[in-house]
Amino acid sequence: MIGLWFGKRLHIYDFFATVVILWITFFGGNMSQGISLIFYILYEMLLVFIYLSYRKKHNNFWIFTMFVVLAIIPLVFVKLDPLLKNATISLFGFMGISYLTFKAVEIIMEIRDGAIKNIKPYEFVRFLLFFPTISSGPIDRFRRFQKDVLKVPSRDEYIELLHSGVNKLMQGLAYKFIIGYFFGTLLLPKIQILTLSYRGETPFGISWALVTYMYVYSMYLFFDFAGYSLFAVSISNFMGIKTPMNFKAPFKSKNIKDFWNRWHITLSFWFRDFIYMRLMFTMIKHKWIKNRVHIANFGYLTLFLIMGFWHGETWYYIVYGLFHAFAMITNDAWLRFKKRHRKSIPSNKFTHAFAVFLTFNVVCFSFMIFSGILDKLWF
Repeated sequence: MIGLWFGKRLHIYDFFATVVILWITFFGGNMSQGISLIFYILYEMLLVFIYLSYRKKHNNFWIFTMFVVLAIIPLVFVKLDPLLKNATISLFGFMGISYLTFKAVEIIMEIRDGAIKNIKPYEFVRFLLFFPTISSGPIDRFRRFQKDVLKVPSRDEYIELLHSGVNKLMQGLAYKFIIGYFFGTLLLPKIQILTLSYRGETPFGISWALVTYMYVYSMYLFFDFAGYSLFAVSISNFMGIKTPMNFKAPFKSKNIKDFWNRWHITLSFWFRDFIYMRLMFTMIKHKWIKNRVHIANFGYLTLFLIMGFWHGETWYYIVYGLFHAFAMITNDAWLRFKKRHRKSIPSNKFTHAFAVFLTFNVVCFSFMIFSGILDKLWF
């Protein structure tokens, strides 16, 4: 901070601070996480630089696909570990592997697109191991991050970043340690006990306690995760990096598509840009499905199934993904209908408020599925 105040970015200090914090985080307890992190970084770096060398001369789609698959294999092993109950397959298991994998895959994809023409080893490592975001995001993009790192903000710009960082730090403290603590630590366990007491007493265990659990869990999930994300953005701002925000008043969303533009923004946009849009382009190019609506619907099902499996190989995560896929399909169908009947469908403050209310409840219902409470209640 002192260096940036005087117009200098102290790269040696940044490196030293990163090493210390990563050592505390990954080597402070179980050394295996730190060792896994080192081997993972070396593995991904090898893939990226082999592909970069190949891409300078060739651009075969299947070679590109092979490198993407190789980049995500460690994450697949880690995700399959709980399902197979075989700890030996998750050699790369460490906190934050998902977010590092998203970054590595993004680099490979943008090398293929020609957006990244050159990258140095230390730039790759610096991007992946940027410590404020390493464990749970937000997921930055290499070119945006590199632009900030190479530029030293003016004093006025840095004052604005400090102002923003302090505000986000205080807001994060309120979200995570006050509001999140109230909903998650004080309220949620009691509501869960009450909810589970109806198991076998009512059809499917449905009760008002379950409805209460749905709203309490949704509030906890938002304030806890948004609070953490605010910490990450705050510390990034102190370091002169404008890490993108992860949440933008998601419970004010007017429909489910608007919600995914506001909730875990960097993750949803990553899935949109690097899975959904590329799948759409490939299907249209090869004319696998001719109807554009059917293509979009297939894309939603694929995208949210992948997102569900990414969270875990349990039925409620997969159902959560399918629920949001069908919500997106229904939303698009409604928007098409609304466009055709624009004159006969009212649009005013009341309809907007109703849309926000409906979306909020649909989202909270999906979070109840995501929480796993139904698994405990039924099975």
